[in-house]
Amino acid sequence: MAHLHRTASPGPVAPMREDRLRSVELVTDRLETPSLDDRTYRVIRLPNQLEALLVHDPQADKASAAMDVGVGSFSDEDDMPGMAHAVEHLLFMGTKKYPAENAYHQYLSAHSGTSNAYTASTSTNYHFEVSAKPSDDAEPSAENPSPLKGALDRFAQFFIEPLFLESTLDRELRAVDSENKKNLQSDQWRLHQLDKSLSNPKHPFCHFSTGNLETLKTIPEGRGVNVRDKFIEFYEKHYSANLMKLCVLGREPLDVLEVWISEFFSGIKNKNLPQNRWPNAAPLTKDRLGIQYFAKPVMDSRELTITFPFIDEDLLYESPPSRYLGHLIGHEGPGSIMAYIKGKGWANSLGAGASAVCAGSPGFFECHIRLTEEGLKNYREIVKVFFQYVAMLKETEPQQWIFEEQKGMADVDFRFKEKTSSYRFTMKISSVMQKPLPREWLLSGSKRLRKFDAKSIEEALACLRPDNFRLSIVSRDVPGKWANKEKWYGTEYTYEQIPTHFMAEIEQAAASSSKNRISNLHLPHQNQFIPTKLEVEKKDVKEPALAPRIVRNDQLVRTWYKKDDTFWVPKANLIVSCKSPIVYASAANSVKARLFTDLVRDALEEYSYDAELAGLQYSVSLDTRGLFIEVSGYNDKLAVLLEQVLITMRDLVIREDRFDIIKERLTRGYRNWELQPPWHQIGDYTGWLTSEQDYVVEELEAELPGISVDNVRAFRTELLSQLHMEVYVHGNLYKEDALKLTDMVEKTLKPRVLPREQWPIRRSLIFPPGSNYVWKKTLKDPANVNHCIEYWLYIGDKSDRDIRAKTLLLDQITHEPCFDQLRTKEQLGYIVFSGVRTNTTTYGFRFIIQSEKTAPYLEARIELFLESLAKTIQDMSDTDFENNKRSLIVKRLEKPKYLDQETGRHWNQIASEYYDFESAQRDVALIKPLTKVDMIEFFNRYIHPSSPQRAKLAIYFTAQAKSDVSTKQISELINTLNLDAETSAQAATDLQARLSAVGHDEEKEIEGLKEYLLHDLKATESKIDGAVEAWKKLHVQSLGTNGVVKDAKAPSSNGTTPFIIEDVRDYKAGLTATGGARPVRELSEYEDLDSKL
Repeated sequence: MAHLHRTASPGPVAPMREDRLRSVELVTDRLETPSLDDRTYRVIRLPNQLEALLVHDPQADKASAAMDVGVGSFSDEDDMPGMAHAVEHLLFMGTKKYPAENAYHQYLSAHSGTSNAYTASTSTNYHFEVSAKPSDDAEPSAENPSPLKGALDRFAQFFIEPLFLESTLDRELRAVDSENKKNLQSDQWRLHQLDKSLSNPKHPFCHFSTGNLETLKTIPEGRGVNVRDKFIEFYEKHYSANLMKLCVLGREPLDVLEVWISEFFSGIKNKNLPQNRWPNAAPLTKDRLGIQYFAKPVMDSRELTITFPFIDEDLLYESPPSRYLGHLIGHEGPGSIMAYIKGKGWANSLGAGASAVCAGSPGFFECHIRLTEEGLKNYREIVKVFFQYVAMLKETEPQQWIFEEQKGMADVDFRFKEKTSSYRFTMKISSVMQKPLPREWLLSGSKRLRKFDAKSIEEALACLRPDNFRLSIVSRDVPGKWANKEKWYGTEYTYEQIPTHFMAEIEQAAASSSKNRISNLHLPHQNQFIPTKLEVEKKDVKEPALAPRIVRNDQLVRTWYKKDDTFWVPKANLIVSCKSPIVYASAANSVKARLFTDLVRDALEEYSYDAELAGLQYSVSLDTRGLFIEVSGYNDKLAVLLEQVLITMRDLVIREDRFDIIKERLTRGYRNWELQPPWHQIGDYTGWLTSEQDYVVEELEAELPGISVDNVRAFRTELLSQLHMEVYVHGNLYKEDALKLTDMVEKTLKPRVLPREQWPIRRSLIFPPGSNYVWKKTLKDPANVNHCIEYWLYIGDKSDRDIRAKTLLLDQITHEPCFDQLRTKEQLGYIVFSGVRTNTTTYGFRFIIQSEKTAPYLEARIELFLESLAKTIQDMSDTDFENNKRSLIVKRLEKPKYLDQETGRHWNQIASEYYDFESAQRDVALIKPLTKVDMIEFFNRYIHPSSPQRAKLAIYFTAQAKSDVSTKQISELINTLNLDAETSAQAATDLQARLSAVGHDEEKEIEGLKEYLLHDLKATESKIDGAVEAWKKLHVQSLGTNGVVKDAKAPSSNGTTPFIIEDVRDYKAGLTATGGARPVRELSEYEDLDSKL
């Protein structure tokens, strides 16, 4: 069970400190914690009413802090959407005490740190992490503080005296605009905004929360508004100490943390603001219910969502009724809605649950269903099934045994909850602190269930009725005609009352009784997967083992095993990699293997759902060597689930109807993959172009139509007939258990031995000195405006430790200046990052930028940045150089926080076939002696654009819709039209889409502009003529300044001519491959093959 953990009483304190601390209120130090939690906690309140949770973690590698400010996008002014988000961006741009705009980020970067922020509906969260130990590696104290102290000092100033530097204003607003453009083709953002835009305009749920350049700059400035003053006014109006919740975690004692918090954060003004609440309006009013709307997605997807205005669960934290209802309506086992509609071939997945909107307003309860083609045709039937199930729930009083089963599992999960990273912890808990929870329950409040409340369940269930919902159907095909376009993202939709005859059928379903209801619908049975054996044999261990041991090694199987010696939780992970040369022998085989694994998971869905509820997960998929099987979670029933997974793989009867559904789903999956944001796609093409053998989505998609159910049946038999299996068992299991589980795998699948000589060998390509390759691709999404580049430099063989150490240090040195220059200062795009890229057997260094600028232009900016970086390294002080080394060493030696993380690290080494379990320690040994001269030589050879030895590959993604110039042009154009705020925003959105779609053809641009002004805006002839003249000037200006040049040549600074890859096979044939991966040590050194436990 969870227990109360009281912090030890502090010892005597110095008089000065005592005076300061007298004014700090101790709220509680008795927090409910997981049973293995070695952290200590203290909640305090400063005199300015700022509340803080202090956390002492004696094992932390990284210290962290997060501030959650109780104001978000719901507080935006109606005529300036995105204000809260813009303030979040601008707040980081310098403070009175630390005026340099990147002082905070430079400090964090120099001390293994990072930072971020996000704007939510009712809060804005700022967070960072930094090294938890001082530079001498001693335990931190008041006299010898860790970098946390300096970070807190800088962090606090954002809430005391931010500068909102005028010089950064335009840049940061363009960063907001770029962030918005990044999301314009994301269905997640588009459909959520459509939901909001179709809600009550008198409730802030309807707001456009991100903002863009038009809403935050062009339009308000057109009205004579000083936008900087507006942002400062927002900050002054809404940022108050009494609305702020701070969470700080470090290795320092709680008393030291308390002194620092009091010292640094007491200067934040308390304006005694009331909590933001919206009690006077609901997001969905009566006139917006009984509605169905159809939305056209970017991706080829089909979804049905049933949305009910729900109760406000803010104060029902002891037992939120939505947990009970979501459990039953979202169930996938026998008797559930999902089991029935899946059996009909109508649905691929179903989820249900409640979401809060804001304090004072009712939330939503939603049931979200991903549909098959047949499901889309029968969506009305699915809605009726839903209401029949709800009628069944209303007919049956709430079941205490179901609640107790949920409660018991929640208690087990909290009792054995493992640590997360300090960064995630502080970010999450500072947000939780805004909730009206007893402070003792800050860690457990949202995790545990405390009392069965049948009445509140019945009251919540009463919300699920035919006069209190709306439907949304997402599909490219239904109804096929789109009457409207959403204002901010341009999503096409049709909006209408639910037809009378359909509503009558829904009401009939909602009133159904057991006599006329679908007999397949019933409550779930008791969950047989609930773990009961939770014992852990904990032993004193001087130092956890870095590597697992080999406990079986023969022609058929190699089994690795490690008894958990760090986390002491009743959990385990089992992984099986089935090596087979046939999976990647052709693209067609890869697709057959994918279909087979998808069919296995499909067949196990109903059976495995109970296991998932009871904390047991499984996966059957593909890895780089063949088939991949994983079962993880509470070890008590792990073998039961594993056996069923293996039997299903072996005995699966592949039905034609399920095959057709899975094949159609995979077809859409491949198509949709090519509609993802460009930066999500580009890495796969880099992998393809740097590997000896690999396939990209076009190759896989081309094979899919010709693959039949019989092909997959035959392939399954061939695939499982001959394998070599590599197994890893890690956690609360003994060696004997690991061997038994291995035997189960062997005896169930019964494969023949795959001779060692036939094991797949994976290799990467070697790029000779002076290589300079460019590969180009036009993106499939016609409406995407973002180009993308991956600029990859070949360094060398992955097994060369010296090269690896220098590349890792280069990554550390480059990270902050790259972001500062290419994103913050040059505003190339929202997505800008640099770092190491490891291939199968080689090491490289890459930059990825997604931008409205074209790829050749982006490459030129990267090359200029690298030239400046050479000078940065040359001029770097010894202190800064050593700080970078230390920062990297801290990162490399960071310990895993939970069992799955350690399993992942070990498995990465096993799957790579280097088996380099001590790679971090070996890297550190080579990083420590590196000098600045070493790094300059390394940089000048492998990285510097003028180096004749440098080897480079650049991937160019070209957008079909070209908007590079449109944002700025259209902003200026709108200013010439003198429109009101709402019309300006709509015109900016419409014109950007219209003019971007014609590929910089000036005649078509002018034609489209005239047509829009005449027909949509009903503009006068003189206003149209004036706008056309303004556009002509802007069009001419854009051609020379924005990098929008068709077929622009790739830059080259080292005298080599870029080679444009036209034939990938021919290009690969001209390169040699590395050797395959080899173990860094003889595997016999890891063997422990005797039968002892």
